[in-house]
Amino acid sequence: MIDAAPTQARTKVTAIAGDGIGIEVMAATKTILAAAGARIDWEDAEAGAEVFKRGIGSGAPQETLDSIDATRVALKGPLETPIGYGEKSANVILRKYFELYGNIRPVRELPGVKTPFSGRGIDLVIVRENVEDLYAGIEYLQTPGVAQCLKLMSEPGCERILRLAYALAQAEGRTKMACSTKANIMKTTEGMMKRVFERMAPEYKTITPSHVIIDNCAHQLVIAPEQFDVIVTSNMNGDIISDLAAGLVGGLGIAPSSNIGDHAAMFEAVHGSAPQIAGKNMANPTALLLSAVMLLRHIGDFATAEKVEQAIFVTLEEGRNLTGDIAPKGHAAGTNAYVDTVIGNLGRASSQVSRSYSNLTLPKWTDRTWHHSVDSRELVGLDIFVESEREPATLAAGLEAAAEGTAFGLKMLSNRGTQVWPDTGGHSFKVDHFQCRFVLRQHKPGNYGPEIAELVRKVSAEHRWMHIEKLQRFDGVDAFAKAQGEN
Repeated sequence: MIDAAPTQARTKVTAIAGDGIGIEVMAATKTILAAAGARIDWEDAEAGAEVFKRGIGSGAPQETLDSIDATRVALKGPLETPIGYGEKSANVILRKYFELYGNIRPVRELPGVKTPFSGRGIDLVIVRENVEDLYAGIEYLQTPGVAQCLKLMSEPGCERILRLAYALAQAEGRTKMACSTKANIMKTTEGMMKRVFERMAPEYKTITPSHVIIDNCAHQLVIAPEQFDVIVTSNMNGDIISDLAAGLVGGLGIAPSSNIGDHAAMFEAVHGSAPQIAGKNMANPTALLLSAVMLLRHIGDFATAEKVEQAIFVTLEEGRNLTGDIAPKGHAAGTNAYVDTVIGNLGRASSQVSRSYSNLTLPKWTDRTWHHSVDSRELVGLDIFVESEREPATLAAGLEAAAEGTAFGLKMLSNRGTQVWPDTGGHSFKVDHFQCRFVLRQHKPGNYGPEIAELVRKVSAEHRWMHIEKLQRFDGVDAFAKAQGEN
C-alpha cells in the first residue's frame, strides 16, 4: 500500500481521461477538485480507443505506464475496447501491469437519488479480487467446438484480497464481513478462498465473519441489501455483483471504484464511454468525482475529500442542475451547470453524514515467487484430454489397449464433467472432448517421467490429445476433483 502523502504537500497524479465522455467528466472533476483546494498536480496520459487505433495492442502506451510508475496514483475515465482492432481490455492491462489486486466498490444510498430501494439504508462495500480467477485470461479451443478457460485462484491471492477487505473494514469502522464464493460447486478453487477466510477470521476480533454462497448473495442483495457491510469475493463473482449492487442505489453513473496494489492505485469510473452523448454537455461526472474523493482519502487529504463529498450530497439532495440520467423528469441540466452547482455547494453540509475514514494499513507482499511447500506429494494418475467422435465404450477400449503394458490403467471417461464410461445409466449429451482418467497400477516413489512419456506416446499413436493434467496428492489429500458419477 502506498504511504499517505501529507495533506500540506502537493501530490502528482496521472490523469487518463479515456474515451467518449471521459474527456468531459475528467475536466469536470479536475475543475471541482481545484475549486475545493485539492493540492494535486495532474500529469495527463492516454489509454483506450485512440491508442488501439495507433496499433498499440495493449491500449496503454509506454508513456502512460511510465507515468503511473512514477506517480503511483491514477484517476481514470471510461476506456473503450474497440471491436476489430486491439486485443485485450486496456482496463485489464493496467490492472495486471501494476498488480492492482484489489477492486473496491462502495455502494451507498445517495440523497436525492430515488430508486426502488430508497430509504433502506444501503451502505456497503464490495471488495473484489482483481487479477486472478477466470480473468487470468488463459483460454484455449481444446477442439474446434469446445473452449476452455482456466480458473486460477492462489492461496496468496485469496489472502491478499481478504486482508485488504479487513483493512478497509477497520479503516471505515465497519463490523461485518461476508465472504461470498461458489465453494459448494468449485470446492478446490472457490473453496480455497473460503478456507483462507475461515483461517484468517480469528485474527480480526472486532469484525463478525460470515460465508454466503454467491448466488444467495445476489439474491440477498436484492431482498435485503441493508444487511451487508463488507462483501469480499473472487474476480468474476465480484464483477457481477458490484454492478448489481450499483443498480440498487442509482446505477453506474454514480458508482465510484478504486483498484489497489502494492505499487500503485488507480481510481476510476466504471461506467461506459457513452459515445452517443460525448461532447454534448450531457455527461454525468458524479462517478468519476466520487472516485476522486476516494483518491483524496487514499493520499491522506481527508478534509478535502469530505468537503467535495458533502458538496455532491447537497447538490443531489436539493435536486437542482442535475444531469439527465439522475434529474427529475423535465429538469435535466448540462454537465457545466452541474459542475457550477457542486462548486457553489463547497463548504456546505448535507443531511447525509460522511463516514469516518482512516488510512488503510496493508502488509507489503514480497516480489519473490511465492511457493507453498508440502511434506509429501505423490502421483496418483493422469488425465489425458482427447478429441474423439467415438462412442465412450469404443474409445475406452482403444485407450485400454494403448495403456496395456504401461504403469497406468484407464479408470473412467468423462464428458463435460460427467462420467460416461463405465456407463452410469445417465443420459449425457456428448461432445468430442473426453477427459480420460488413468491411474497408477502400483505406487512407488519417483516422478514417473519415463512412465508418463510412454503412456502419452502410446495414446498419441491412435488418438488426438490436447491437454494433460497430473493427478496428485499433497500431504495425503487428493488435489483433484472427481467427475460427476465417479466413485
